[in-house]
Amino acid sequence: MASTQSSYVPALGLHQLTRFYDPLIRITMREEAFKESLVCQARLSPGHDVLDLGCGTGTLTLMLKAACPAARITGLDGDPEVLALAREKVAASDLTVDLREGMAYALPFAPASFDRVVSSLVFHHLADTDKERAFREVHRVLKSGGECHIADWGKPENALMYVASLGIALLDGAERTRTNLEGRLPDVMRAAGFVDVRETERWSTLFGTLALYRGTRG
Repeated sequence: MASTQSSYVPALGLHQLTRFYDPLIRITMREEAFKESLVCQARLSPGHDVLDLGCGTGTLTLMLKAACPAARITGLDGDPEVLALAREKVAASDLTVDLREGMAYALPFAPASFDRVVSSLVFHHLADTDKERAFREVHRVLKSGGECHIADWGKPENALMYVASLGIALLDGAERTRTNLEGRLPDVMRAAGFVDVRETERWSTLFGTLALYRGTRG
């Protein structure tokens, strides 16, 4: 979501490509399957306050609400164009969620606001300093014992996945994606104060290895 100067980076690197985000992810990345795994991993309960960080067009936001209708789901994104698409998607559903505009490294929420923070394909967009800031912000807005659940690019598990990941580095920038592709995102989570941080799943995709992570606010 940001460069080294904290400027906004849209989902596919260019605002002109935003309209193609949903079909591209759906076709190339087994989107429904890996997002279902992420939702299951989050283990939502009735009454939970849940933040979908970098909600994009709202696909994961609605999946979270459908999985636990009695949870309160908030989607946050820094791109008003993509939020407009999310609002259209929400309006076409029979689900109620709250969509808000804001940046991952400056969350517009009070401390201890959420039981879960869930995020998909967001952190590789951030410069390292903004990754660190964002995870500190996530830690701040989670309640004690709350959990952070992430799906994002991880270290390629073989030569084929390494070659596939070159496109991500080219599209989103080698500097922003290096921490992800070197498998160091869990280290950034630990440095922000998360405990019990671990990689839980790996998925091979046309763009490289997608990893699921989790961590708990101590």
